[in-house]
Amino acid sequence: MKGAQTRASSGPELDAVVARFAEYLELERRSSMNTVLAYRRDLSGLSAFLRERLQREPQLGDVTRLSLRSWLGSVGEGLAPASIARKLSSVRALYVFLGRTGEVRENPAALLQSPKLIRGLPLVLRPEAAAEVIESAESGPLGSEVEKLRDRVLLELLYGSGLRVSELAGLDLEAINLRQCELRVLGKGKKERMVPMSGKALEALEAYLPRRSELRHQRSGFFDDKALLLTRRGQRLGVRRIQTLVQRYGALGAGRPDLHPHALRHSCATHLLEGGADLRVIQELLGHSSLSTTQRYTHVSLDQLLTVYDKAHPLARAKRKRSG
Repeated sequence: MKGAQTRASSGPELDAVVARFAEYLELERRSSMNTVLAYRRDLSGLSAFLRERLQREPQLGDVTRLSLRSWLGSVGEGLAPASIARKLSSVRALYVFLGRTGEVRENPAALLQSPKLIRGLPLVLRPEAAAEVIESAESGPLGSEVEKLRDRVLLELLYGSGLRVSELAGLDLEAINLRQCELRVLGKGKKERMVPMSGKALEALEAYLPRRSELRHQRSGFFDDKALLLTRRGQRLGVRRIQTLVQRYGALGAGRPDLHPHALRHSCATHLLEGGADLRVIQELLGHSSLSTTQRYTHVSLDQLLTVYDKAHPLARAKRKRSG
């Protein structure tokens, strides 16, 4: 880094480049705001690191393989390998963008190796446990009667239709077609897709919608007339609140306080696959842009099959007894 401090830097200021990249992601790539913020946060961290080391505003030419290694080494302590890999991925994505615009010819992050990631299996409920979680919405002690009806809808759509939590939070009334039993969902990259509803989700909606107006704010009278799911103050139910509710019902219905909305989405896809659904159909349902993302559920099902086999098959049990 000492050599980098004394040599003349080149190119535009790094912060300005990062700002253009974020604008490209948001306006042209139509990436989600969470994605844009994550990239910008990582790259701003790199800029802050270089600013402190160089004692001036960093420029694009200051980003070298050596400076990237120094940066990752400084931020790597205490971070999970996945977090380090994400930061490196952000830099690579920036240079792919700059390569397309013709501003750079070489990617200083290209030869840097990402840390090895140990990927655990996603949490997948048994069908019986998923049903118990959903049933706990109406039978449990949480909330008023209309809130229980709302939460039944919430759980049915997460598990029955495999929605992302952000997609569920953003659902409007106009996106629901009760007659066709389907939803118009705004997914990642602001891409719309039509998603079928289960019969139980339709029943839950028909019970909740006539009473939805009871969630009007009692004092101010505020009432969001667009949002499907509302708080008791008449506001749209947010992502964090949905996550909290799923955790509570997970603990109540299945003894799983670690349950999260994405686990219900995982469960939906896995149960569809085990039931004989085609991967392409599951891909369309979940809104995956790549089939390779959907294919991970084949590995989940296989690993679960091997686990069940090891516990249940007499030859597997005999093998364990001999080894013990």
